[in-house]
Amino acid sequence: MRVAVAGGGPGGLFFATLVRRADPSVEVTVFERNRADDTFGFGVVFSDRTLAGIHEADPVLREALAEHGRHWDEIEVRLKGERIRCGGNGMASIVRKTLLALMQARARDAGADLRFSTEVALEDLTGYDLVVAADGTGSRIREQLDRQGYGDLDTDVETATAKFIWFGTDYLFDGLTFVHERSEDGVFAVHGYPISDEVSTFIVETDEPSWRRAGLDEFDPAQPPGVSDLVSKNYLEKLFADQIDGHRLLTNNSRWGSFRTRRTRGWHTLAPRPVVLLGDAVHTAHFSVGSGTKMAMEDAMALAGALAEHPDDLAAALAGYEEAAQPSVRRIQDSARPSLSWWEHFGQYYDVFEPWQFAYHFLSRSITDARLARRAPDFVAATHRGWEREHGAEPLDTPFSAGDWSVPGRLVEVELAADGTPVRAAGLPLSATPRSGPWGAVLAAPDREAGLPAAYDSLTRLAGAALVAVHGGTALTRLLVCERARMVEGIPALLVDPGLDRDQALTTVLSGRADLVGGVA
Repeated sequence: MRVAVAGGGPGGLFFATLVRRADPSVEVTVFERNRADDTFGFGVVFSDRTLAGIHEADPVLREALAEHGRHWDEIEVRLKGERIRCGGNGMASIVRKTLLALMQARARDAGADLRFSTEVALEDLTGYDLVVAADGTGSRIREQLDRQGYGDLDTDVETATAKFIWFGTDYLFDGLTFVHERSEDGVFAVHGYPISDEVSTFIVETDEPSWRRAGLDEFDPAQPPGVSDLVSKNYLEKLFADQIDGHRLLTNNSRWGSFRTRRTRGWHTLAPRPVVLLGDAVHTAHFSVGSGTKMAMEDAMALAGALAEHPDDLAAALAGYEEAAQPSVRRIQDSARPSLSWWEHFGQYYDVFEPWQFAYHFLSRSITDARLARRAPDFVAATHRGWEREHGAEPLDTPFSAGDWSVPGRLVEVELAADGTPVRAAGLPLSATPRSGPWGAVLAAPDREAGLPAAYDSLTRLAGAALVAVHGGTALTRLLVCERARMVEGIPALLVDPGLDRDQALTTVLSGRADLVGGVA
């Protein structure tokens, strides 16, 4: 069997190694468009909890991290002059170029043929029994399949509203650090983490209006790969000077982009010839969850395993690969969406929250209070104390009042009509239209994020309501409508979700995502 791998990143190299080790009779050739020592970006990061399977398949990553990587346990959040730490988040990072060099050597030792400075298209790969497209988010192979109408990939791509740019810095962070600064143009945030004894990764995000006000939209994106945006480098170096003790930002193809989340139903095709996709070529998840390289390597494990399980049936092997790999990817993408959404709105949170609540809001974006407390009991206890200092009671036991209506706690009973629409909350009538006496508005969240602008517009017409009861939609759209109501429009928000348990309700209130949570009476 002859296999061509398009793309010499971690996913492609790991697959080549595993296939050759499983069956040395398989001929594997890896084609990489860049030179062997080229790499864009700076470092890659992995969570301790996610690496067991990869380490079991091959020790290359474990050995690389042990010898060349950096490890930490705490996350630090910096804003408004405060630094808040949260433990229980074991992570490790390594310079991307170092990792690639070690994985290249591993693949060669396994007998794979590595060809650099060689970009290939499908027509260049005739004679191979299988083409593995591991050529990244801009996959030329995938685009050819889409353009020519082959396969049943069924791809959906969502482009984030936030802007990001990737730098390095010669300032050494202690571990994963999130830094937030307001300039005269808007709020900018950094994901920073060490990748060696000399360099840290330094990713900056901001919203598009702030980006434009700062004049950072003038870089010509038609510049060839490798050319960096030096105007943005200088602006951000000055903005974050105090946070990095005056150190430099380092460039490497550093230019602004908007993250694109790719979801693909089908990961292979048998026509015009057998082609299978892995890693960023077929799926992406926002870098804030630190899973891009991990997912590519896990895809490689699943694909190599499926080929070994079905050595004489390629169609069954590729179907088995999808069955094995897709559920994990879907779970990661589902958890990455709330994280990405947080980065699309963090300027609003910066303006509204005190540092203790801002940090909790951020760190609870994909996890509940109880789970977070198991990881970082001191951090969660400090957050509860912050709430108690401000309100005099634990979150769900804190009284709430709006006008002439009040309740003794933040978890209230909600009565529903036959169609599921909320009609009463702890004695307060709920209505879609104004009425006499104390009343609460009711608003259905949209089923898709594209419907959020219309929902936000509806909030502007709720003058006189004691609160707005938000129901329906998805878990994310309900929360976003609640946040918009209380943070932008100044209307107290009641999140109506019969599926929430007490832990989830506590997290919602303590994080400031809603003022109240409603269960079914």
